Amino acid sequence: MRQNLQRLTCPGLAPSLSRMEVPLNPDLQAKLFRLAAERGSDAEAMAREAIERLVDYDEWFAREVGKGIAAAERGDFIEHEDVRTLIDRRFPG
Repeated sequence: MRQNLQRLTCPGLAPSLSRMEVPLNPDLQAKLFRLAAERGSDAEAMAREAIERLVDYDEWFAREVGKGIAAAERGDFIEHEDVRTLIDRRFPG
């Protein structure tokens, strides 16, 4: 079963990418509709929100990995003992 979840306009992309259909398996679709009903929302809005969260997280993660790689290339490391101290402070016991 195909569910049209989002119509996207993508500036700078080919016109054929202006609309997107995302097929969902029946179990996932049922979960989505159930959660939307529980939250007083609709499935389309929840799908947009989920996609936005995923894309935002992936962009953030890629930036943070890039920062870590750049620091490593500069030789900017944390010593093992300092990491142990940080872990022990955060997770005592």
